[in-house]
Amino acid sequence: QVQLVESGGGLVQAGDSLRLSCVASGRTFSSYATGWFRQAPGKEREFVAAVSSSGGLANYADSVEGRFTISRDNAKNTVYLQMSSLKPEDTAVYCCAASIYGLTMTPTRYRYWGQGTQVTVSS
Repeated sequence: QVQLVESGGGLVQAGDSLRLSCVASGRTFSSYATGWFRQAPGKEREFVAAVSSSGGLANYADSVEGRFTISRDNAKNTVYLQMSSLKPEDTAVYCCAASIYGLTMTPTRYRYWGQGTQVTVSS
């Protein structure tokens, strides 16, 4: 079992930066690839970024490539999402999730999910 808790969301202005954290419980967390997804009101859940279990590989959605950086510290059971140059269209609830299938953009491949943290970007 892995439990995930996100933090770091908030209200910021366009162009600002924000760092989200996802803290996991469970000694096997380092075995899971971890991803960030987001969902805006009235829209489907969207893949944002994922990092491999070791932290050596990552992939990103085109919409955030070059602005967001995902990383992890397995000693702290924590995955981060550094968000820069934020835009109003980045407004959403951001959730982290853990997958045993490696880097994947498919939500159904993720077994464990956090509750999410709200990010609101004003123009």
